[in-house]
Order: sequence, then structure tokens, then C-alpha cells
Amino acid sequence: MKSGSRPTEKLEQWVPKTRLGKMIQEGRITSMEEVFIGGLQLREPQIVDALLPDLQEEVININLVQKQTDAGEKSRFKAIVAVGNRDGYIGLGAGKASQVRTAIEKAAAEARLHIVPVRRGCGSWECGCGKPHSVPFQIEGKCGGVKIVIVPGPRGLGLVASEVAKVILGLAGIKDCWTRSYGATRTIPSFAYAIFDALKKGYSLITPVDWVK
Repeated sequence: MKSGSRPTEKLEQWVPKTRLGKMIQEGRITSMEEVFIGGLQLREPQIVDALLPDLQEEVININLVQKQTDAGEKSRFKAIVAVGNRDGYIGLGAGKASQVRTAIEKAAAEARLHIVPVRRGCGSWECGCGKPHSVPFQIEGKCGGVKIVIVPGPRGLGLVASEVAKVILGLAGIKDCWTRSYGATRTIPSFAYAIFDALKKGYSLITPVDWVK
């Protein structure tokens, strides 16, 4: 399920509150690579919109959450949203609100603040084309009782995965891979965060030399 793209007007009206935001508006930083190489923290969602204008959003899951209070039951919606540019960047976030639309907006903002670069490559022995269509090696991710393994696949294989995994991997720019999952995979939030955890682990192995390449 796609959510509406963030209006350009909001970015035009953006007044940066952080040092990084001001540096971007002044043109001193022009790419996400510079942000990660410098170890700078993302504290404004608009920073990601400014540096990745082709960012896309997908609503992964929406749940009704009920909480017992002194005044009675309080119901809120919890949304999980993934954002990515289909070319090496992915983010995942959650948001709660009394209205579905507000919950989605909060989740999308959090996903931007947690966006990470994805290490891609051609790790399949069957392929060896050298193009960044898959993952460079097998990676694993966990969340709660869910574990997922992403295995490099040859070019043209496609995404051998569940629908949720296909959405997140597609937004990250991965086109070919196998996946194996274990545990309570029907718990969509945990499953989604397990995939995100795996992709983050691939990023943690990126060095400044890799960026230069």
C-alpha cells in the first residue's frame, strides 16, 4: 500500500533547526554519502527529502492498538512505513496516532530519520556479473522471535520472498535474492524489522573506501 508522497511545498517552507540542515540548505553538503561518511546524525526528516528527492514510501502494516486507562479503553493506530529510493537507501519507521493518516505520517518521518545505505553487489557464484543487483554475501537479521536470511541470487532470478520482504528489498534497490525466514513470520512488524536489521548489518560493513569506489 503506497502512501502519498510528501508535498514539495513543505520542503520549500522548511526552516532548518540543526547544523546539518543548515549546511544542506547552504549547499555545503549535497549528498547522503557525505552525511554518512562524516558520521552526522539525521534529526530532521526534510534532510532526507532534500538529498533524496526520488524517495518513495510504502505502508507495510497498520494495526489498531488498544490501551486500558482510568477513563476506559483508548484506541490508537500503529503504522509501519518503509521509505527508499530503489537505489541503495532504505528506512523503516513506526508511528502511533488516533488517526490513520497521522500515524502514517509519523511513521514516514521516523523512517527517514533511520534511513541507511544498503550494501549491494553480485555475491552469487552462479552469476559473477559484478553489477549491484543483489547482496554481496549472505546476511542475517533478527527482531523478536523472527529471523531472516538473505542469500545472493543470480541476475534475473527476482525476489524469492514474501510480499512484505519484496516491498522492503525493492525499495532498497535489491532485485535478485533468495530469503529464508524462521520463527513467528506472520508477525508483520517483527518480520519487517528483521529484514531491515539484515540490511543494516550489510551497511555496518561499509567503509569510507567502499564509498569512494
